Order: sequence, then C-alpha cells, then structure tokens
Amino acid sequence: MSWPKVRLGELLKHQKDFITIDDLKIYKRARVQLHVQGIVVRDEVPGSLIKTKRQQVCRAGEFLVAEIDAKVGGFGIVPESLDGGIVSSHYFLYEINESKLDRRFLDFFIRTRTFRDQVEAQGSTNYAAIRPADVLGYQIPLPALPEQRRVVARIEGLSAKVKEACHLRQQAIEEAEALVKSAQNGYLLAAKKTYKDVELGSICKKITDGPHVSPKYVEKGIPFISVRNISETGLDFSTAKYISEADHSDYSKKANVEMGDVLYTKGGTTGVARRVDTENTFSIWVHVALLKIDRSMADAGFVEHMLNSPNSKEQAELFTRGSSNRDLGLSRMARIAFPLPPIQEQRKIASELDGIRTRIIALKTTQEESKVELDALFPSILNRAFAGQL
Repeated sequence: MSWPKVRLGELLKHQKDFITIDDLKIYKRARVQLHVQGIVVRDEVPGSLIKTKRQQVCRAGEFLVAEIDAKVGGFGIVPESLDGGIVSSHYFLYEINESKLDRRFLDFFIRTRTFRDQVEAQGSTNYAAIRPADVLGYQIPLPALPEQRRVVARIEGLSAKVKEACHLRQQAIEEAEALVKSAQNGYLLAAKKTYKDVELGSICKKITDGPHVSPKYVEKGIPFISVRNISETGLDFSTAKYISEADHSDYSKKANVEMGDVLYTKGGTTGVARRVDTENTFSIWVHVALLKIDRSMADAGFVEHMLNSPNSKEQAELFTRGSSNRDLGLSRMARIAFPLPPIQEQRKIASELDGIRTRIIALKTTQEESKVELDALFPSILNRAFAGQL
C-alpha cells in the first residue's frame, strides 16, 4: 500500500499566541521529555517568579517542538493536563488541522525513525537548533482520515498487547524473586522448631569492615568493592574502582577478604549478604562488613541465605540507624539471630536454596531476553503501520 507523502506545512499552522505574565497569577509550565517520552508539567509557579514576562500559551492537542532538543526527541502532543500551560519562545507550537490529520496518527508518526531522520537532517550536531519552517517542511505518509483512524486503532490494540506482555514479564520476575524469599524463610522457620537461635556474633571469629577513609583510586590495580557491587546473586566487579597494591596491603590488615567469608552491606543499602566464592584479590569499603565465619560451626552459604531471609532482614532494619545516612553498626548486626542446625544439614539447606536461586536466575535471564524483544516490537509495529502494512 502506498500513501502520498504530505508536507506538515499543509496540515499544521505555526501558532504564536504570546501573553504577558501576570505576577499575581499561577502558571503551569510545560516540559518536553527527550526521546519522544511525552510532555509533562514542569512546575506550577506564581508569575512573580517567572523572569521572562513574554511567554507562549499551549493548547491541548497542539504539536509542541523544542528548538534545541528536537534532534534528541524533544517534541510531542500537548496533553489535556497542560491546556493553558506556558512555554518560552524556545518552543514552537503548531495547531493541527484535524479535518485532514488525526492528532493520534501524528503522535504515533513522530515516534518513528522516518520522522526522527528528518529532524536530525538539519544541522550537524545533536543539539543544533531547528527553525519553525523546518518542522513545516517535514513529510508524513498520509492516507484518508478514516484510514488514519483505523491505523491508530490497530496500533493502540497491538500496543496494549505489548504492554500486557511487559506487565506479565515483570510480574513473573517479581513472583520468582518472592519465591526465593519464601523458600529462605520457610527453611528458617522450619529450623526454629528444632534448633535454638544463635546470634551472628557467636558464629563469627571476626566481624569488621573496610577502611574509614576515602581511598585514593587508581586507573589499574586492586578492585575496591562497595555496596553497589554486592547483591544476593553475586559480586559484580565490572563497575568496581581500583586502589594501589600498597593501599590494599594496608587495608587488608583490618579486613583481609578470603574465599568462604561472607560480605554484608552495612551502609546505605543495608542487610544484603553474599558469600565470597572467588579467589580474586580485592578490598572492601567501610560500608561493607566482613564476616569471618567459624567454619567448624557454620557454612557460609547457609549464613548468607539466613541473613537474606525476610526474618533476618527485619532484624537488620531494626538495627539500622539513620534516615539519609543509614548504618547497620557492627555490634548491632552481631545480634541478628537465626537457628543453626548441624553443619551437614546447613550445607544441604544451602545447596537446595542455591538450586532454587539458580533456576530463578535462569528464568530472569530468559525474561530479560524477552524484554529486549518486546522493546523492539513497538517500533516494528510503527514501521509497519506507516508503511501501510497493518
């Protein structure tokens, strides 16, 4: 199917509806989000705080384009919530002739690569300004109005299915993560029926943390692990910073990390445990606690799972102090308690929980791959729509 290409200048009218700001009135100011993510309310302010007294008025359904940011998707259709809102002269407003062009048809078209390529053709850099006449010169494939509406309905129907698929994908991930927590708490509560609780401090030979100084980072050296590098599923060295071997040697006098230890986050995001299952050499920061487990009493994997269980996380939250600078002190974390079966049973429980988590990680990987496919699906739908193939 071939649709005629029409200049936007035949469908849009450049509006220049300026007003003088009244210091005693309240105004909604519009903000265009980049990458065609829509137009939102920036703020609501009294006119007395607006320095530039000459502003443009937006009307719902108008096409709004940012002079500077158009090349990075700074445009969209003005929503009802911003009817009567204001923008500066660095924006261009266009009234849509809806006897020829359905605003929803235009709204979908501006999200296509075909439209973006026309915008990016002006100037040589991403932030090169465009002019009002540039916009009127862009072209759109334009079928008759009834066909526009049919295509819009088709896009909306397919888009709803994509959104539902995304929702189900996210729901599956959340349910899978909840399953791990449920299993951890299940084992903990079952063990409570037979075994007494022990405090974390009683099964550790040493509980310490990293240096209480800001390290001097180097381009290459020994990885320096912070809270952001620790999750319940592993240690992530890909974003780690580095310190010199001399500093590592000095810091290791206090916190010498070895395989079989457990790391426990104590600053910022608190209460996340992860066993050390690598022989890689690295240091830790002050917001990370190092638990030197007494291996004759406890298994590192079991301790990790028990500390990550909802029961222990509740205790960690109770022991955490501060609101902005949150801290789970070493002496307080040592009081976190959970049941301790014989070590062979601990290893069995840890192995079973590891197996559940491995399956969940595999599921999440599959779901992430499906997310990539879903993210690519909507642009594909738009491409087909404006090629007349829907």
